[in-house]
Amino acid sequence: MPGTTTAISRQAADVPEPGTGRRRTKAGPNRWVVLVVLCASLLLVAIDATVLHVAVPAVSEDLRPGSIELLWIVDAYPLVCASLLILFGTLGDKVGTRRVLLCGYALFAVASALAAYSQSASVLIGARALLGVGGAMIMPATLSILRQVFPDRRERALAVGVWSAVAAVGAAVGPLVGGLLLEHYWWGSVFLINLPLMAVSLPLGRWLLPESVSGSDGPWDVLGALMAAAGLFGVIFGVKQAGGGEGLSPLCWLPLAAGAALIALFVRRQRRRPHPLIDFGSLTRAAFGTSVGCIVLTVLALVGLALIAAQYLQLVLGLSPLQTGLRLLPLSVAAIAAGLLGSRLLSLLGPRLMVALGFVATAVAVLCLTGVGQHDRPGLLVGGFVLLGFGLETALFGCYESMLSEAPPEQSGGAAAVGETAYQLGAGIGIALLGSVMNAAYGPGVRDAAGRSGIPASAGADASHSLGEAYEVAGHLGGGAGEALRAAARSSFVTGLHVTLLVSAVLLLAGALAALRLPRRMDGAQPEPGDEGERGAGEADAGGGRPLSEGVTQS
Repeated sequence: MPGTTTAISRQAADVPEPGTGRRRTKAGPNRWVVLVVLCASLLLVAIDATVLHVAVPAVSEDLRPGSIELLWIVDAYPLVCASLLILFGTLGDKVGTRRVLLCGYALFAVASALAAYSQSASVLIGARALLGVGGAMIMPATLSILRQVFPDRRERALAVGVWSAVAAVGAAVGPLVGGLLLEHYWWGSVFLINLPLMAVSLPLGRWLLPESVSGSDGPWDVLGALMAAAGLFGVIFGVKQAGGGEGLSPLCWLPLAAGAALIALFVRRQRRRPHPLIDFGSLTRAAFGTSVGCIVLTVLALVGLALIAAQYLQLVLGLSPLQTGLRLLPLSVAAIAAGLLGSRLLSLLGPRLMVALGFVATAVAVLCLTGVGQHDRPGLLVGGFVLLGFGLETALFGCYESMLSEAPPEQSGGAAAVGETAYQLGAGIGIALLGSVMNAAYGPGVRDAAGRSGIPASAGADASHSLGEAYEVAGHLGGGAGEALRAAARSSFVTGLHVTLLVSAVLLLAGALAALRLPRRMDGAQPEPGDEGERGAGEADAGGGRPLSEGVTQS
């Protein structure tokens, strides 16, 4: 768009003035090339969150981890990553986003090699935790740099669309990539794919990506950053424990309570500091706060439903991990299409209508998927997944774009970290909430059917934990009893799936209602009557430093 390159060059020439909050930026050679580099690294981080799921059986056979160790092998990466997003996002605002991003690249490569050649469960857990640290350094930095190199909001909308599509697709294709690699190689190959791409991204990032630091004189609040990290760790760990069926266990509510207390203290501390890590005043503005809340709801539906859908495809329909990944591929393709069309849709519909319609389309897709049963219906599944992927990505795109445009440029790293934390929190809540709904509907049905069939109560209790365990118990029983238990478990799982889909539809419709608090239009035009708090075309930002050409809107 005309004028954008000039704006970036002028921004690069700025001399920082102490206390002005202005950013000094070294412009990259081409903003679209920068976008490609950022998306390539983001894709790896997103894939790594789910690529190990299909490799768990192979890891278990090779390393022989205990049940707790196996849980930490899977959860260490997302748990550590989510806990440290605010810490590294705000650190990037202070010391430079590119510097943090390049360190993240290097750490991600080292941790990937360590994970691939782990000889014990404890080493693999440590490597996965290091991957989480690297991921937390990479994810907010990519969005923060994107905010800097695309100062024009309409171009930035297209860039955010590509970025958010890559994030969604990475998580969705992780199992597919893992399945393809496990067809030919050992489980460590799911980590080795990171090495060549990181080896290319490190020098390219050093050469192409702009550096940007905040011009403010305030020190980085180390204690506050550690409080946020510890608080988020406790909350997300507690949520994950609840998702595993331990909602009443001290291992669930103690970390949850401690984490919530630390986050409350963190918020109080930031409100009192002259130079806070995160300006929580922005969260009280409808555009920013609503966007963050809608991100949680969107990812809650995406991750929770994708996990249950993968179990349905493999355990009920009997598909292999590779076939399951291929069946879920239409969801990824639809998400890509939604991301690429997002900029056009945003300019036509505006944030409010776009996000609301995305939630409604997703709710319709979820209701359509209640038509699945114990027999394969590929047409219904493909149509439902396409509408699901398009609707979720449309809503996610509108939320990220509104959130990023609302944030002051000098706090883009902190704002990106808040958005990414919402993403990770939504994923944890989705697994916990929808998993709990699924278990509540599945377990009683299996136990009742087992009692009616004369199956021992202990066997019925074990089978009620999950469909996979039910198949193992049925295999040990054998004969007619085993087959009866298998059929009852499949039927109960499908019933639980239908209940879970209905609960998801209600949550998605709630998200559509929440989206009505977003701005009606993309640009800062005069508000119409009833548009709560939208800013007029000539109204400047309170600090005078954000030109209207950046497309700032507030609700």
